[in-house]
Amino acid sequence: MSCAAVVARSPYGQGGTWPVVETVQHDGICVEVIAPAPGLAGAVADDAQRIALRIAAELGVTGVLAVELFETMSGALVVNELAMRPHNSAHWTIEGARTSQFEQHLRAVLDYPLGVTTMTAPVVVMANVLAGSADVRPASIDERVHHCLAAWPDVKIHLYGKQFRPGRKVGHVTALGKGPR
Repeated sequence: MSCAAVVARSPYGQGGTWPVVETVQHDGICVEVIAPAPGLAGAVADDAQRIALRIAAELGVTGVLAVELFETMSGALVVNELAMRPHNSAHWTIEGARTSQFEQHLRAVLDYPLGVTTMTAPVVVMANVLAGSADVRPASIDERVHHCLAAWPDVKIHLYGKQFRPGRKVGHVTALGKGPR
């Protein structure tokens, strides 16, 4: 399983964590993030958060740090990548957590008390919007957004205003859920 532990740290060492998420990858691109990571044992999730907080402390990070990890077949965690900034694997926190990664980053940098990171729903899913072929024009996105919002009014759409290139992340969609049926 590919997962991410996102943490925040203040200059004086106050730390905060969000639930560990599963990141779904296709062709080396994160296409979906599920919070909390389904099927990840609680002890393994706790270990991922401890690893991320330890890395943040040892590197003297101020702000948000995303630690991407792989869970091996034996349940061990292997660090894959570090991102010392707000990260795509935590964009779900905009609607899905009491304090988003963006607010938390500012709180940490300003050395304000870190915010509460509890989830606003039992399950949050974030899917990246990837630009398709060069034939698709950004102008057609407006009509698609209109129909999406009409069909699913609780879904939140974030478009980044980036130029379209095949495979480029140009936005994300977030949905809050009640959990498994």
